[in-house]
Amino acid sequence: MGIVSRAENLARLVNDEWDVLIVGGGISGAGVLREATRRGWRAALIEQRDFAWGTSSRSSKLVHGGLRYLKEGQFKLTLHSVQERDRLMDEAPELVEAQSFLFANCTGRKPGRHLFMLGLKIYDRMAKGRHKSEYHDANATRVLAPGIAPANLVGGVTYIDAKTDDARLVMRVLAEAQAEGGLALNYVEAASPIFNEGRVCGLNVVDVETKQTHAIKARCVINATGAWADNLRGALAGKAMIRPLRGSHLVIPFWRLPVAQAISVIHPADGRPVFFYPWEGVTLIGTTDLDHTGDLQIEACITQAEVDYLLAAVVDQFPSLAINADDIVATYAGVRPVIDDGNDDPSSAGRDHVVLDESGMVTLTGGKLTTFRLMAQDALRLAAPHIGKVFAIDDEQMFAPAAALNPRWSAAVRHRLAARYGARAAEFSLLHS
Repeated sequence: MGIVSRAENLARLVNDEWDVLIVGGGISGAGVLREATRRGWRAALIEQRDFAWGTSSRSSKLVHGGLRYLKEGQFKLTLHSVQERDRLMDEAPELVEAQSFLFANCTGRKPGRHLFMLGLKIYDRMAKGRHKSEYHDANATRVLAPGIAPANLVGGVTYIDAKTDDARLVMRVLAEAQAEGGLALNYVEAASPIFNEGRVCGLNVVDVETKQTHAIKARCVINATGAWADNLRGALAGKAMIRPLRGSHLVIPFWRLPVAQAISVIHPADGRPVFFYPWEGVTLIGTTDLDHTGDLQIEACITQAEVDYLLAAVVDQFPSLAINADDIVATYAGVRPVIDDGNDDPSSAGRDHVVLDESGMVTLTGGKLTTFRLMAQDALRLAAPHIGKVFAIDDEQMFAPAAALNPRWSAAVRHRLAARYGARAAEFSLLHS
């Protein structure tokens, strides 16, 4: 696929006729674009900043089955998450990789050993026995996690989930869509809907670089802007439904907290799960779950209270390491697009997605990184009648197999290129042969 200039892509956006025009360049929008182009629909996507600028590059980097949702009775969400996690691991094994987890079980903290093991047995069954959890006594747990030393440690459980580079996942999905004719263009802002007889039939957009305004016609507009979804819905007098929740993380040197696998613990203050896990040569600590009341147009930042909260979890589990604020090399925070269900506790708010059709504009929001494919299908199912299409579910692969690369390159280089570029990684072999 040759290189196309931004000007050429902008001209195509303005002049072509589109079945669907997608707003939002995160994982939700990318998934919609991929599922639409895979079905032969004429689809374009616009993003006002960098692709994956928002929540999709500020997640915990985990593609997980939603183990904690079992205790809330969300069995369907957990099952779908487990199935999609395993699907991603099969289709893009270099990008979505298995991650071992160790849950430290301590006396007096819920869930207890037996309840947690019951949940994991259900979790394992949902994965059809592909991954098996295992219980370890306190001594074995300390071998698996050197330095872990709560006085009330009674054991631990190991289980498997997955991890990914979230921003690279977005870029891979967009690349797959573009390879089949989809258009993805960033630094284009959705200004206002275009109406025809009370129905949305396109968008007025602004080229952020030139400030020029263009009218884009589409049979259906799909609002996949995540935590920002209510902004575009405001033009339709839709009732606000997003509860922005902030999740913040600490980054510390790996040598200060050298964990061989992800470690899940229960925070001593509020009983929430907190993770410590290895990532690209550092250790990540996260996450918080708080109402975000700041301006969504400004990049979310961690607060001092969140720093103290996350450090308290580390000190509780690894007191001998004496980790403190001086060890922090970076922080980041993302805003989750959670549906406001009126629950006082942010952590108890539902994590399932919602799809709405309002005056011909379909809004997709909520949900999880792991289930983006299913979310996209739900959005397109609702959009199909507007464009005269019949939506059919299929199990075709989302990702083309990664290219075989120059065997003279190191395994690490081949793995990294395959993860980032998939089938297009072969172009590097041509450039450097």
